[in-house]
Amino acid sequence: MAAVLWGRCLSRAWLCRKAGQRCGRYYRAALCAELKKSLTIDEVAPRPVRPHEVRVDVHFCGVNFADILVCRGQYQERPHLPFTPGMEFSGTVLETGTDVSTVKEGDRVIGVSGLNAMAEECITDQKSLWQIPEKVSLREAATLPISYSTAILALEHRACTQPGETVLVTAAAGATGLAVIDVATNILQAKVIAVAGSDEKCKLAMQRGAQFGMNYNQGSLKEAVRKLVGSDGIDVAIDMVGGDVFLESLRSLAWEGRIVVVGFAGGNIASVPANLLLLKNVSAMGIYCGRYKDKNFPVFSKSLSSALQYCQQGRIQPYVGTVFKLEEV
Repeated sequence: MAAVLWGRCLSRAWLCRKAGQRCGRYYRAALCAELKKSLTIDEVAPRPVRPHEVRVDVHFCGVNFADILVCRGQYQERPHLPFTPGMEFSGTVLETGTDVSTVKEGDRVIGVSGLNAMAEECITDQKSLWQIPEKVSLREAATLPISYSTAILALEHRACTQPGETVLVTAAAGATGLAVIDVATNILQAKVIAVAGSDEKCKLAMQRGAQFGMNYNQGSLKEAVRKLVGSDGIDVAIDMVGGDVFLESLRSLAWEGRIVVVGFAGGNIASVPANLLLLKNVSAMGIYCGRYKDKNFPVFSKSLSSALQYCQQGRIQPYVGTVFKLEEV
């Protein structure tokens, strides 16, 4: 389920770095020193900010499935050890570099750091920060950069979802799944079928706005979809599971339907049967949110700005499943 890590400490550690040097302000950070091992909480000496960078006092950091994969060495990108996980955060600006013009000290911001946000503070490029509107809390804001950007890019930019269309979302009780439900129902006025691995998760997805829930551990997903919507099928599928669930979702598409691959939480990457694309003129595509930040920043920035606007307007309602303290990481 969606979760947010609380990463703020009210009393900072002030320690002398070495004998003969002046005392410096240290901060706590979660460190992954060895893959597939428990993280540790260490005190880290802050480095100076570069001209284009901003130092942020982290209040909340999102906990994503990708963070787990990074710490296992199973993610698309593998940072050098040791590293601090954490891809999205909210907080207040502590310090700005000499060339920074977009934010100032004291501003409330959200950011996409790539890594390093599971800490009391982090440094990131100014272009990776967005100011938080007055009506949006720091806690809510921390849920937006990854899950909601992914949902908006998948539904609007890739699948071009239209009002009234039927959207099937797998892993529907996860952070991104719940964001997809939120955006699809409340922004795009689509009908949502939520697919998850237990009745409890399906219930949560329906409480958050899905019209229907399906437990894919209780029989054929394709047959369940057929009974629900008939032989025409679904217009859009957003899949985060992979393997057989992806194939069943693909086979459930209507004429000119679209399936968007978000991830492989089930552990298996399916091969796409090209004949299925041909027979009903369907499209299979992917969405890797982080690459948009690097390859097409205006599109990524628009998706996150839209999430902030929707949240400020009360049109979406981010779900926070659990809040942890930093030492519980």
